[in-house]
Parts: sequence; structure tokens; C-alpha cells
Amino acid sequence: SGCGSCVKAALLIQSWYRCYKARLELRRRQALSIFESIEYADEQDQLQLAKFFTFMLENYTQKKEENSASIENQRLDTKTVLRMVEVPDSYEGPRLMFPLTYSDVLLLIKAFKENQILHARYVLEVLVEAKKVLKQLPNITHIMSIETKELTICGDIHGKLDDLFLIFYKNGLPSGNNRYVFNGDFVDRGKNSMEVLMVLFALFLVFPNDVYLNRGNHEDFLMNLRYGFTKEITSKYKKHSAKILHYLEEVYTWLPIGTLIDKKVLVVHGGIADDTDLEILNKLKRNKMRSVLMPPSTPSEIELRNIQFPYNFQTSSMSLDQMPKDDWDQIINILWSDPRKKKGCSPNTTRGGGCYFGPDITNHILNKFALKMIIRSHECKPEGFEICHDGKVITLFSASNYYEEGSNRGAYLKLKKDLIPRFFQYQCSQMVKSKTLHESVNIVESTAFRILGEKLIARNSELMQVFKMYDVNKTGKKTKQNTLVKSGMFQTLVRYRRDLKIIFNVIDKDKSGLISLEEFRDIWKLFCSHYGIKIDEAHVDQLANAMDLNHDGSIDFNEFLTAFDVVHRLGGEPKP
Repeated sequence: SGCGSCVKAALLIQSWYRCYKARLELRRRQALSIFESIEYADEQDQLQLAKFFTFMLENYTQKKEENSASIENQRLDTKTVLRMVEVPDSYEGPRLMFPLTYSDVLLLIKAFKENQILHARYVLEVLVEAKKVLKQLPNITHIMSIETKELTICGDIHGKLDDLFLIFYKNGLPSGNNRYVFNGDFVDRGKNSMEVLMVLFALFLVFPNDVYLNRGNHEDFLMNLRYGFTKEITSKYKKHSAKILHYLEEVYTWLPIGTLIDKKVLVVHGGIADDTDLEILNKLKRNKMRSVLMPPSTPSEIELRNIQFPYNFQTSSMSLDQMPKDDWDQIINILWSDPRKKKGCSPNTTRGGGCYFGPDITNHILNKFALKMIIRSHECKPEGFEICHDGKVITLFSASNYYEEGSNRGAYLKLKKDLIPRFFQYQCSQMVKSKTLHESVNIVESTAFRILGEKLIARNSELMQVFKMYDVNKTGKKTKQNTLVKSGMFQTLVRYRRDLKIIFNVIDKDKSGLISLEEFRDIWKLFCSHYGIKIDEAHVDQLANAMDLNHDGSIDFNEFLTAFDVVHRLGGEPKP
């Protein structure tokens, strides 16, 4: 009986522990749901503001830079530009020799593990060489599997260099016998996007037939403005950052938009739509897609723009040579779409771009093009991967701890000739290993609640209106949330800080961290021309002086932010 009691006790403990782990896992997944909702809402805001940012970038920056030495340098031939970026003798980082060899890749990896920064000259050379090779590739790269060689597919990396190195540690570096497909979103969010990109491009240059790179929705200069990569480049490369950003934008446009394995497995970053057509995708001019956030202009928009800015030759010629709307829609769906359980194809209202596609759409596209499976990325999954639509769609995400330490695993998969996927999971961090499951979930959960709290504060005004609507008897019980915050300025700080920072950086052309009076005048002239407003220059100067709170002759970001008590109009447009 004693033995029976021990077994019974052991079973009770096992049962309790399983329930305990299940509750913790439920909390973790709920926290991930909060993170995901906030992330997608942020992307939706980015899409809504894209036209405004595009307007500034295409018109203000072009006008401002017509006489700029940095842009003149960019118009020079590549060899001249590279000669102008000298590597000083004092530079202690890796020195690369072109054409690159495997030894250069090892040198680069070693340097990045030691937190060294690659000199701007080598960054530019890697980008230039990568563009040369990428231009020769088709829109959708075709790969044939080999009986004796496995193919490894990785999802989003998002600037997480430790994850990339862990994949290589577990699975080996790319080589002729170890082929890789990296399925987009190499950059943004993580702090080492440049290093991730340089390692991938270097491997691609050394093994062009064994390393395949797909474009993701974050290989996009407008996305980089909002999600960190542009800031990382300007911080690390300062005076050479404009040149790097210029070449980087070009390289993005030449990345293939998909990979087809044995004509049976389609690998794309986002997904598909009901009208996805591989024949169209194969034929379109992918380099015309500068940004997925810049839809083709209508004829009336082109005419209006050319009337307003008749001497802005770059804008005019780009408008005439833009990507057709149907082609643009095809790429948007490939880069932004998400699978769902519900049948049909509908607009992706959560992200604001692409579509939701159901299992019937998957079957339709697979049957139409004689495919077996779709492998995509684009969504963070708790276990690093997810299988849906009866095993015909696989989501793969390779950035572990994406939202917070312990929030999710990363994963990659391997395919052999039989095209049966084998999954490999990991979680990159010594910190995660040192914490209990309970502690790890607490960290993830508290961070999610903190960010959600900030979003609630940012939406305080709208929430109060809703609370009052439901407070029919005007008891005031539902309006106690008003104590959260009454300051419109504080809401501005939480809600619009990132967008205002982007605008500030665009106006601050010399990257000094300050807006000069001349820069302020230029942007106002552009706005007045665009919106048909007449404002005397004296009034513009008066406004600039009012924003210059410390009267030092320039406007810093805090002064710029203080000047905007931003509220939301009906329809979601910010106004000063």
C-alpha cells in the first residue's frame, strides 16, 4: 500500500505540474497576443502615414539636396564614391578584400562577435557587389533539391545577430554542401541589423549558388525609418550614412521576391491572395518597387505633382516610370499577407496591407500552379513555427525573444529530396536559461501590460468618450479612468513621438540633431506650395523663434515635440 500511495502522490504532482505549466503557457500566449496586436496596429499607422512621409522624402529631400555635396557624390560613378571613403590606418576592424572569399566571411563573423563595426567603405563595397549579382537573378529563384544535400530555410532575423550565429553554430555555415534560404526581414527592431545584413550579403557573394535571399516587408527604406535600421545606420556611420542608405535602397529593390523549390514548394515572406499569379510575378520589374508603402500614383496625382514641382526631375521621371498598379498589388500580397482559418480572401485590416487568405485560397493557388506547399514567415510564433491549412502552409520565424526575453522560440527547418520539413527550435539568451519558467513568463507579461498601458494612455481621449457613452446614468463610475492622464501633451509624447522623430530627421538634412532656420523655412515653403497656403516668410521666422524655446538659433527634438499638441481628427489624421 505504501508503494501505491507513492505512485498516487507522484501522479498528483505530475497532474498539478502539467496544469501549472499550462497556465503559465496560457499567460505567455496571451502576452504574445497583446504584443502582436500592438505591432500590427503600429504597422497600420505606418501605412496610413506612408503618403505623408513619401511626400516629404520625394520632394523636400530632393529639393534640399539638389545642391548637396553628399548627393552629388552619390551621382558620381561607384568607383569615385568608394575612393572618397578612405579607410584610415587607425581603423582596427576587419579589412575585406574583393572579390570576397570564405576567409573574409570568417573574419567578418569574428569581428562582429567582438562587437567591432565594419568600416563604411567595406559596407558600401559589399552593397555594390551584392547589387551586381542580385540584378542577374530572376524575380523568383528556382532551386532543385539534391539527394545528398539538405536545404535550410530561415524566417525573420530582424537584426538579432546572436540568433543568426546560433543557427550557424547548430546547423553549420552556408557552403556548397549546406545551402540556405533566408526568407526576408533581415533588418529592423534588433540592434545589429547592419551586421546581420553584412554577414548574409558576404555569404551570398561567396556562395551565390548556395545562399538565397528573399525580400521581406522590412527590406524597405520607409519601414527602416520607423523601425530602427535607419537610426542604427546614422548612429554607426554618421557622415557616410547618406551614401549607405542610398545604395541600400537600391539593393532592396533587386532582392528576389520568392524562391521555388523543385517547382513544388513556394517560399515567400508574407503569403498569397486569390489572384496571386506566379507568371506575373516572374515577369514584373521588381526594381520599380522602391517601397511597398509607396503605391503607384494615379494620372491625376502625377499631373498635380508635376505642376507643383515642375523642376523636380527625379519625381517626375519616377512617376512616368512607376510600377503598374496590378504588379504592385501582386508584390504587396506576397510580402504582407497572413493565413487564417476562415475561408476566402479579405483585406488584412489588422496590418493595413496585404490580405488574409483561407485554406480554400491556399488550395486554389497550389492546384493552379501544381505546388505542394507554401513556406512563409512574417509572423512571430510562440514555438518559432506553425503549420496550418492541413499542413500546406508553414510559418517560420527565426528571431527568438522577439518581443521580450523568453517571449518566443526561434526556429528553422530543413528539407531533403522528399520535401518533408524537419523543424529545429532554439532560444538565444543566457538570461533565459538562468530564470525559472515562472520568472520568464512574469517578465514577458509585465512588459506586455506596460506597453498596453502606454497605448491606453495614448488613446485616453477616445476611451473617455466611449466610457461616457456607456455611462448612461452619468454616475461617473466608468470615467474614473480619466485619472490616467489629462494632459494632451503627454498623449502626444506617447502616441506620436516616433512619427514626429521621423519627420524631424527628414527635415534635419545635415544630421546635426538640430533644425536650422534655413531648414525650417525650406519645409514650410514646400508645405505652402503643396497645400496652396500663403504665409509670409516673416511669420515663418516668427513661428521658428517661438519653437526655439532656449533661443539658441535652432530647434532640437524636445522643442519640436513640445510645439505639437497633436490630436486625432475624425479619420485618424494628426493635426498641429
